[in-house]
Amino acid sequence: MTFEDFDLDERIVRAVKEKGYVIPTPIQVQTIPLVLEGHDVMGAAQTGTGKTAAFGLPILHRLLQSKKTQIRVLILSPTRELAAQIDENLKAYSKFTKLKVLPVFGGVAYGPQIDGLKKGVDILVATPGRLLDHMSKGSVDYSHLQTVVLDEADRMLDMGFLPDLNRIFRELPKERQTMLYSATFPDPILKLAKQILKNPKHIQVGERSSSPDAITHTVYPVPAHLKPNLIKALLKQQDVLPALIFTRTKHRADKLQRVLQKAGFKIVALHSNRTQNQRVAALAGFKSGKFDIMVATDIAARGIDIRGISHVINYDLPATPEDYIHRTGRTARADEEGDAVTLMAPAEEILLHEIEQHMHRSLAREALRDFDYSVPAPERETALEKVSGQIGPTKKSFYSSHRPRIPRKKF
Repeated sequence: MTFEDFDLDERIVRAVKEKGYVIPTPIQVQTIPLVLEGHDVMGAAQTGTGKTAAFGLPILHRLLQSKKTQIRVLILSPTRELAAQIDENLKAYSKFTKLKVLPVFGGVAYGPQIDGLKKGVDILVATPGRLLDHMSKGSVDYSHLQTVVLDEADRMLDMGFLPDLNRIFRELPKERQTMLYSATFPDPILKLAKQILKNPKHIQVGERSSSPDAITHTVYPVPAHLKPNLIKALLKQQDVLPALIFTRTKHRADKLQRVLQKAGFKIVALHSNRTQNQRVAALAGFKSGKFDIMVATDIAARGIDIRGISHVINYDLPATPEDYIHRTGRTARADEEGDAVTLMAPAEEILLHEIEQHMHRSLAREALRDFDYSVPAPERETALEKVSGQIGPTKKSFYSSHRPRIPRKKF
């Protein structure tokens, strides 16, 4: 099957070809006809399956059937990075048309966004918080809204956006096409879906909450104090670049960046303490090859599409199995292969056990050849310092009540 088979507008097909798309992915094959027919859609798919094009291409085709320039499509995203990526893709798909796409998110000035809204826009891509700010200022007009897309719905739930979503949907026209995409469907998301969708068509691509088969998973057990040495050795001994490294906290991301910079690696950090310009520059530099390594918190674990990432490295295990799936999904995208490497301190073994139960498989343990695992910890390290940043609250974990209480950070 090809993109011409969907009977999409010729200008869209031309842009898709220019972007290098040849054969539609399974979620695109299933979704595009349903969206073209005007159905509500509730979709679940493994990360990296081409979801933005799945809903974006038919939305653009339908917009081209009229010449209005008002907000006719609203796409809601949990993070600035994902909103910016959706905006970038939609502009690429619509480059041969006159359709206007506007991103609206925090970390940047209101002025250009307000000016863009005044000039007229066809598609608004927004994060909930900044969108509510514009709504309170009266700068958003939903009277011509036709379609709403809620992307990464479970991530919005994790980030506490559910009350904001309820406020937004109360202001939207009742007659509309609505799509909801989520990797997992906890009860609050299912309840929200029942409230905002009408007779939705369900799409499931791959096993829900599973890690793609193209990913090889490897775990390196290591004492917590030796993680900096081990990751330097891994990066030098293994063919792992470009690599995306995840830490539990912003502080640990900055600390690891300093360690690896000192070791001579071209590395950049991405987390919520960075300004929006710094975050954009970090992603752009990593995508372009200016940096071989990006160390990030879970702000980069959802939806960010960076082709060619060879390895995802968990410097710290994530708090939940779902977060592990999303982190590792940054590699092996678009039918490529990839590796997920995890450095596991003894105190993190319970977290790995939960991940293995969730995935219904055991992950291979390995030891790095010629690495000295016997180096003792410095005496100044306290018991708390050894586990600080290694472990956060987990779901249904007996161990969580028997370890130092470390508040979970907001990413």
